[in-house]
Amino acid sequence: MLKLYYSPGACAMASHIALEEAGADYEIVKIDLRARQQKTPEYLAINPAGVTPALATEQGVLTENAAILTFVAQTHPEAKLADTSSAFAFARMLAFNSFLGASLHPAVGRALFAKPPLESEAKEAALEAALVKYRLVEDHLFQGPWAMGEAYTVSDGYLSVFTRWGRQAGFLDKERFPKLNDHLDRVQARPAVQAVLAAEGLSAV
Repeated sequence: MLKLYYSPGACAMASHIALEEAGADYEIVKIDLRARQQKTPEYLAINPAGVTPALATEQGVLTENAAILTFVAQTHPEAKLADTSSAFAFARMLAFNSFLGASLHPAVGRALFAKPPLESEAKEAALEAALVKYRLVEDHLFQGPWAMGEAYTVSDGYLSVFTRWGRQAGFLDKERFPKLNDHLDRVQARPAVQAVLAAEGLSAV
C-alpha cells in the first residue's frame, strides 16, 4: 500500500488528489507543519528535506509533487490521468507541472507565507509577482476546459492547490482570472476532490 505524508491544504494536496482520482490503494499520514512535525527525526528519516509531500512506495520514497504525480499517472494508466498519446503530449504536461512547482508555487508562497511576513512595498511587490505568474497560466499555459485540454489530468489537481490559495487570500479576482476561477470550481466539484477535502478536514472555497 502507498503511504502519503501530507499537510492539510498544503501543496501535498495535489498528490492526495491524484491518488484519489487514480483509485489507488493508499493511506495518508498527517504532518502538522505548524507543530514542526516535518522537522522531527522520524520524518526527516523519510524526507531529509523536511517538507511534504512524501510518498512511501514498495520501491522507496518519492518526494516532490511533480515526481509523485508522474508516478501515480504511470502506475495507474486505467485512470487516464495523463495524455500518453505521444512523448510530446506527456512532456507538455511535465512542463506545466514543472512551472507550477518551480515558478508559481514559490511566487505565491512568498506573497502569502513569507516569514517574517512581508510588509508595505515588499508585500505589494511579492503579490504583483504572484499575479504575473497567475496571468501567465490564465492567458497562455491553460488550455481549457482542463489544464492540458479536453481531458482531466494530474495537472488539474495541482493547479487547483494554488488557485485555491489565491481565492482564499482574496486576490484571484473572478473578472481578472475567469478561466482559473471556473477551473477551480469544476475541480472542487469532482467527487475525488470532495473526498480529499473531507479527509483533510477542509471545505471548498
